[in-house]
Amino acid sequence: MTLADFIPIEGQQRIAQTITEAERHTSGEICVHVTPRCRGDVVKRAERTFNRLGLYATRRRNAVLVLVAYVDRQVAIVGDTGINEAVPEGYWNAQVDLLAQRLKAGRPVDGLCEAVQRLGEQLAALFPADRTDTNELSNEVTYDDNHDENDDHDSDPL
Repeated sequence: MTLADFIPIEGQQRIAQTITEAERHTSGEICVHVTPRCRGDVVKRAERTFNRLGLYATRRRNAVLVLVAYVDRQVAIVGDTGINEAVPEGYWNAQVDLLAQRLKAGRPVDGLCEAVQRLGEQLAALFPADRTDTNELSNEVTYDDNHDENDDHDSDPL
């Protein structure tokens, strides 16, 4: 299965546009990454993906990654140190739960757009935009076409 099988091109464009809109009000950065499989700990996988994609390189350390492993039906949301220190406890889990509900209902584009909007609102409250802000990261959905071989070694398969 390819990314377009899970999220059609029009859906990918809608997600990218939603990210662009959400980031207009914040210095934070939001990234959506899709992969078919995650056989280990999805949060560890998200953290590795966050680092591999260089999301830690934002000026205020306030990037957020939404990772969806669609075949294994796993979701994780991780933030960089700046945002992690600022969000309330349990915030990421609450966002994951809401997104998982939409994915389970077969509405990945709607779910990802809603998640991006909510994340954008939280980022805007904590890291409002100012005149010096630039778009530091791509707003396009990123994709791995195969799972990371290290996933099998993170923990027991779920």
